[in-house]
Amino acid sequence: MLRVCLYAPRKESILQKPIPPNKIKKKKKKKKKIMPISRYLFFSTEQRTRQCLNLLQRLGPSKRVQSSCFSKSTRQNHWKRTVPQVEVELRAPRSLVIPAAILGFVGLAAFVHYNDERRAVPKGQGRDCVNVKGPIIGGPFTLINTQNKVVTEKDFLGNWVLLYFGYTSSPDVGPEQLKLITKAINTLESKENLMVLPMFVTLDPQRDNPPQLRAYLEEFESRIVGLTGPVGAIRQMAQEYRVYFRKVEEEGDDYLVDTSHNMYLINPNMEVVKCFGVEYNAEELSEAIGKELKRTSS
Repeated sequence: MLRVCLYAPRKESILQKPIPPNKIKKKKKKKKKIMPISRYLFFSTEQRTRQCLNLLQRLGPSKRVQSSCFSKSTRQNHWKRTVPQVEVELRAPRSLVIPAAILGFVGLAAFVHYNDERRAVPKGQGRDCVNVKGPIIGGPFTLINTQNKVVTEKDFLGNWVLLYFGYTSSPDVGPEQLKLITKAINTLESKENLMVLPMFVTLDPQRDNPPQLRAYLEEFESRIVGLTGPVGAIRQMAQEYRVYFRKVEEEGDDYLVDTSHNMYLINPNMEVVKCFGVEYNAEELSEAIGKELKRTSS
């Protein structure tokens, strides 16, 4: 920066002698200050640093970076900080956020579904449900039948039982399974002369009281034993038989019950020996039950 100074002319005294021309001192011209190369390089480096930080902020992964600029002092022989620290939070590109969120949601849903299905009896071909130490599923229960009487598992000793868990408000799978059970036990009785007692345990005891349950089951087969009871007793029996079920809320006060829809063949000692899934038709189910009854009796 140039400083320009204006001087007022001196008032020379009349008595003052004139100064000879050869002794007049010429004023030296002030030279313009030129920015040192080091200072120019400093500003250039600072600008490039900020540009790099801005680029990393748009494209780099999410983390924090501290940036500082240093310059060499002219008076002291050491480097000193000349610009305060700049702290920048770098974010991941938006194009990667949505796919990552989708993958995380899919993984969580798969884990929850797998965790729920572990508690249910897996679907597939009828499989053995006993080992040398005794039954691995099933257990004692105390429920109420359609005549409003208390019953336990001891009341069914000596009978082959085909047990199914459902609810009377089921829109599709429940009625289809009851029709299949009815046809299968009638086939066993007519062709093989084998008697199997069908049993239906509701998973919706709040709505399925004894009269409601009796009216519903009579539409399929009057021999089906219907059982209901307190919510705690139903839940305990479902856990013993590894039946997965949960409420699915709908509009208003209405709801559905999501369940695994498995059937269990129980021997006269009230031990589960076979498990059947929804993939069976009536002929296949009656054939599988008949083989098990013949194998046990022989």
